[in-house]
Amino acid sequence: MKSSSHRRVKKNGRRGAGKIVFFLGRILFLAVFLSIATVLAFRWLPPPTSAFMMQSRVAGLFSGEGKSSIRYQWCDWDDISPYLPLAVVAAEDQKFVRHSGFDFDSIAKAMESNKKGRRLRGASTITQQVAKNLFLWPGRSYLRKGFEAYFTVLLELLWPKKRILEVYVNIAQFGDGVYGAHAAAEKVFRKKPANLKEGDAALLAAVLPNPMVLKANKPSPYVLERRRWITTQMRQLNGTSYLRNL
Repeated sequence: MKSSSHRRVKKNGRRGAGKIVFFLGRILFLAVFLSIATVLAFRWLPPPTSAFMMQSRVAGLFSGEGKSSIRYQWCDWDDISPYLPLAVVAAEDQKFVRHSGFDFDSIAKAMESNKKGRRLRGASTITQQVAKNLFLWPGRSYLRKGFEAYFTVLLELLWPKKRILEVYVNIAQFGDGVYGAHAAAEKVFRKKPANLKEGDAALLAAVLPNPMVLKANKPSPYVLERRRWITTQMRQLNGTSYLRNL
């Protein structure tokens, strides 16, 4: 009797474990399916917002300051000065056209610098930044980095390079509550994004490392020096003809 009862308990236990595994498998499949469907949809549809913008709104509500002010309006590629995408590539990711989402040389240098206790600028590519800004949350946990890598691979597989860059210049933060080319051009220069000049674009790209501290409308000597460097890099990339490679 005891042996028979023991076998039934083990059998029921295996069934219970199997149901849990099946349930978790369905959840995982659904999550993967939804993520792929979302990435595919945004290949053609303009994102109405981004994860970072939504988090800023929520933070504003809980800070006691009321609703956070967000400036954002989607702008199609043809309505953006070619100087701006060129400037962000020159400033952020000069291997953008050649890599498949990850700059392994920069990652290795960053890891080596961290071992030596030196602080080095992050090695994130433009594709990684789109993955993070559009779908994820700020932070440096291994969990978030894992999700970032997953979405980076999806973006490189499902979007052309031109679309990745188009979305980046639309959702990148250029100031406190200022997201994208349209809002930045109007806020800083009182211009339409199509009318941005080379120096304007370089100045906007200069604040991308830390747009909450670096100001395009009140540039510090560091920002101005960085703008000069970016302008030089833009010309070394062969100017806006570089974008024909996308």
